[in-house]
Amino acid sequence: MDERGLIRAVSSLLPEGATADDCAVLRHGGECLVLSTDMLHETTDFPVGMTDAEIGWMAAAVTISDIAGMGARPLALLLATGLDRPERLAGITEGAARCCRTYGASLVGGDTDAHTELTLVSTGLGTAEKVVGRRGAVPGDLVCVTGYLGGAQAALSGYDAYWERLIAPQPRVAEGIALNAAGATAMMDISDGLAMSLHDMLGVNDCGFAVETARLPLPAGISEAEGREFALFGGGDFELLFTIPPEKFPVAGVEATAIGRVVAEHGVFADGTPLPAEGYMHRWAEEG
Repeated sequence: MDERGLIRAVSSLLPEGATADDCAVLRHGGECLVLSTDMLHETTDFPVGMTDAEIGWMAAAVTISDIAGMGARPLALLLATGLDRPERLAGITEGAARCCRTYGASLVGGDTDAHTELTLVSTGLGTAEKVVGRRGAVPGDLVCVTGYLGGAQAALSGYDAYWERLIAPQPRVAEGIALNAAGATAMMDISDGLAMSLHDMLGVNDCGFAVETARLPLPAGISEAEGREFALFGGGDFELLFTIPPEKFPVAGVEATAIGRVVAEHGVFADGTPLPAEGYMHRWAEEG
């Protein structure tokens, strides 16, 4: 069973819509509070060679990226650390706090205990007058992405020039806020690859998404064929995927590329053919 299947299996136990986005949204007075949490393990999430400070940065960045994907401003982060060695805590805390400061948030506390494998759980809080979730795409909207895609997968595939792209995600906070204000209709961050993210959007919208691979913004210095593969199916880029009416694009101050359209037919298509839901996923072996 993969992560998404597991979430679907328990979704009936939660309030309606609770698993539709990477953040929970709570109304508080005249604003929305957004909350997200992420768990990272050393063997599956932190490439060999990362320093403890880099690990702390990544743990904070992935949660801040979820908040950015809702068009919200991050406020605070809690970090729980399951430590295999206690001397690692200082570096991890320094990196996480630096990431928070970079994006206007504060590391306000957390928890520690002993683990056989380094495990970090980051929980973030953000705020916005209104949010942009995955649901809301309308046929005729443009399908767009910020920045470029495939850099993190390029690093994992041996392209050392993209190492920083892999280990130091840069959440698109300012871009998310600007896109929210400009009228983006649906949005999420791309943590598990473009194809997987498009299918995540498909699951909560009554429409489809058609992209043209020739329009994908690719990492430089890599063959076009390999770059497209990385861009479609590689995880770890933490750019934003969003839909927006054509008359509202481009958005001032946001580096983004229109890669396709929202269509009436329910499905995800690349160059006119179905695009499989492939990308980064946690999986469990089924018993028996």
